[in-house]
Amino acid sequence: IKLEGGVSVADKIKAIAQAGIVVFGHVGLTPQSSAALGGFKAQGRTTESARAVIEDAIAVYEAGAKFILLEGVPEEVCAFVHKILPIPVYGIGAGADTDGQVLVIGDALGMFEAFTPKFTKKYADIAGIATQAFADYVKDVKEGIFPAPEHKYKISGDMSEFEKLFDEIEKDLKF
Repeated sequence: IKLEGGVSVADKIKAIAQAGIVVFGHVGLTPQSSAALGGFKAQGRTTESARAVIEDAIAVYEAGAKFILLEGVPEEVCAFVHKILPIPVYGIGAGADTDGQVLVIGDALGMFEAFTPKFTKKYADIAGIATQAFADYVKDVKEGIFPAPEHKYKISGDMSEFEKLFDEIEKDLKF
């Protein structure tokens, strides 16, 4: 289970871990609760905020998390957490000093035109491709180009038999 939060969820992490379920802690920028943090903003940029991120990471570890994800924090804060914790530390927007990197697939593929986090590298423009594809689809439908004969199933047998079937069913309809 991946659980966002630090000190505030340590008791939940402890209970889950004691039940034998592996917990992946997530601290720093926590998207599901970002509104409470002032929006989708980096954390740990001041010494006061960095202390809170570090304390959250320690609390998550002490509660029993087997891995931790640091998101949207300065590289120096992540490097320090990586240095002091004996569990794997992964990062997303937290610099290179980690045991592994995370990138949200939708961001990496450029699936969203409106917003891309600073720490995301777009490797493709799927949003642009998808937008053009849907525009082409709508145009083809409106112009009667789609569906074309190759996109349709054909009946097996004589059409007159189908017409008899349709007439029979239509006569019995009560609505």
